[in-house]
Amino acid sequence: MSEETQVSDGIAHFNSNYSAIVQNISNVVVGHEEAVEQTLICFLADGHALLEGVPGLGKTLMVHALAQSTGGIFSRIQFTPDLMPSDIVGTDIIVEQDSGRKAFEFKKGPIFGNIVLADEINRATPKTQSALLQAMQEKHITVGGNTYELEAPFFVMATQNPLEMEGTYPLPEAQLDRFFFKLLLKTSSLEELVEIAERTTGKDMPELKEVSRKKDILQMRELVRQVPIASHVIEFTGRVVLATQPESEYATPLVKKYVRYGASPRGMQALILGAKVRALIKKRYNVSFEDIEQVASPALRHRIILNFEGEAEGVNRDEIIGEILEQTPKQSKK
Repeated sequence: MSEETQVSDGIAHFNSNYSAIVQNISNVVVGHEEAVEQTLICFLADGHALLEGVPGLGKTLMVHALAQSTGGIFSRIQFTPDLMPSDIVGTDIIVEQDSGRKAFEFKKGPIFGNIVLADEINRATPKTQSALLQAMQEKHITVGGNTYELEAPFFVMATQNPLEMEGTYPLPEAQLDRFFFKLLLKTSSLEELVEIAERTTGKDMPELKEVSRKKDILQMRELVRQVPIASHVIEFTGRVVLATQPESEYATPLVKKYVRYGASPRGMQALILGAKVRALIKKRYNVSFEDIEQVASPALRHRIILNFEGEAEGVNRDEIIGEILEQTPKQSKK
C-alpha cells in the first residue's frame, strides 16, 4: 500500500469516527455545535478544556455524551471548598489480608477515568486545584511514594461559573495556561429551547450508544501528529503568538493598551495542534492559515492577561484576538 493510500484511508477513518461521535452527541445535546466541535478538537489533540458557562446549559451532558460515544470511563468531580487532593487522586487505606496481617492498599480516586468532568473547579482551594492540574500535565499521580499511570485517552473538562464569584478561588494565570482551550458556552436560542423541551419532557428519551472505541481515538490522535504544516504557516502562528505580547514588535494597538502579559509557547502548541485536527475534520492533510485563525480564540483567550485598564473597561479578549489576526501579516517582511 502506497503512502498516499495510507494517508487517504487514515483521513477517511478519522472523519468516519468524528462524524459518528458528533452525530451521537447531537442526539442528546441540542445546539452548541461550535462548543462540541471545539471540545472534540481539544480531545483529539490530547489537550484539556476549560468550559465557562452558567448552570443548566448542558455542560455535564455534553461531556458524559462524549464518554459514552467513545467507550470511555466517565468520572465527575464536584469541586467544593472542603474537597481535598486525596478526594481526587485517591489514598492508601489499611486493609486486613487473609493471613490476618494488615497492609496498605491504594484506593483509586475519580481522576482514574478517561473523560473527567471537574465541575466548578474554581470552588476548590488552590491545593486541591493543583492536584488535578498536576495529573493533567504529568498523566500520572504519585501517592505514598508510588506512581500510578492514568489510562489513555485521558481528558479533563473543567467548568466554572462566570457569574457567581463569591467564595471561589480563581485559577492563577500559570495554571490557566495548562488548559489547551477555553470554551464559552452560550445560552440557547428559542428554537433550541423548544427542541430541548420536546426531547426531554416526553415519553421517549433520546439514547446514546458507543460509536467509537478507545483504540480508534488513540489512532486519530496519532494521525493528528502526522499532519504536515508548512514553514510559512508556522511562522505566521509565531507572529500571532508574539502579537499577544505588549512589548513585541508585532503587538497591535489594543494589545499595547490593554494587555499585561500574552501567550506562552504552550499557546503556539495549542494553535498548531488544534489547527491540525481542524484540517483533518475538513478532510485536508495540511494546515492552512484559516485553520490557525479558526482555533485562535479558544487557544488564546485564557492566555491573554489584561492590565488594570483592560479589566476596568471590561475589554473583550476575543476582540483583541480578532485585531491580531487582522493585522498580523501572512508573509514575513524579510
